[in-house]
Amino acid sequence: MFLDNRQVAMDSVLEALADSIDYFQDNIERLRPSLRESLKPLYEERLKQMHSLQSLARKHLKMLPRDADVERDDFLWLWSRLKSFVGNDSQVLINELLEQERVLMQALSTLFTHPLPDPIEPIIEDCMKGCRRLIRELYGMQKRKARR
Repeated sequence: MFLDNRQVAMDSVLEALADSIDYFQDNIERLRPSLRESLKPLYEERLKQMHSLQSLARKHLKMLPRDADVERDDFLWLWSRLKSFVGNDSQVLINELLEQERVLMQALSTLFTHPLPDPIEPIIEDCMKGCRRLIRELYGMQKRKARR
């Protein structure tokens, strides 16, 4: 079955959410404890939003769950580790997390160009706000790190 444009946009959002959660969870031990504790609640909220969206997408958009791209996840993890050998590990992680937020914001913006069922729209708006909070937090961490 082919997906229509709205389903493709929702799939992109769900994939970006899953990628950001996976990356955070895969690299949580590389983060300084203070960084980990400030980001953890934001990612826990994101996980709840993703599960809600998956359920609503099945119900309202007739979308079936899709498998994660394990090879891609492994490559991103390895690439991040290699970059850490050359640069500051925390800075590399913050930059990677920021890039994932940019990808997610792009996917959310694209999804908003389509009409959405009423139960889905508030969760998408919450995801957008969560993205903004994460971006502010990550930029704040970057600035604090640069001052040291």
